[in-house]
Amino acid sequence: MTSDPTAPNSFRKAEQDFRWEGVEARPYKEDERALFKAVSRQILFSDPNLAGELRYFEVDAGGFSTLERHQHVHGVMIFRGRGHCLVGDAVREVGERDLVHIPPMTWHQFRATKGEPLGFLCMVDAVRDKPQLPTPDDLAALEENPDIAAFLRGTPR
Repeated sequence: MTSDPTAPNSFRKAEQDFRWEGVEARPYKEDERALFKAVSRQILFSDPNLAGELRYFEVDAGGFSTLERHQHVHGVMIFRGRGHCLVGDAVREVGERDLVHIPPMTWHQFRATKGEPLGFLCMVDAVRDKPQLPTPDDLAALEENPDIAAFLRGTPR
């Protein structure tokens, strides 16, 4: 089996610990400016004949993804564990099999807040824009909402 996620492959066997045969576990980000903690990613499907890409992210207990927004949409299914997510102006508790739609240009972040890993499948456009990080003014506006302020401190209500 090849480890190139862009190479067509008819079948990839599931392995232990939410890994798949021939799929490399990669660092979450290559941009060190983005604030995140204890996250890995695997590209499960990426083929030039697909308009999208399916990825698996795993956030270790106490970890979180980057607070960011994009011009592209995300379709997310919580696959493992429980935690919280911020989408726009709402913080929600999430658990296995929950679905999360992230519209374009919407602030979002996932946190593993329940003392266990939070794993999720994420479907995005194959060609997509780079994430936008919040400015200090953006953060101040978000933190005006007490639920969001608590979430960003890592203590969701």
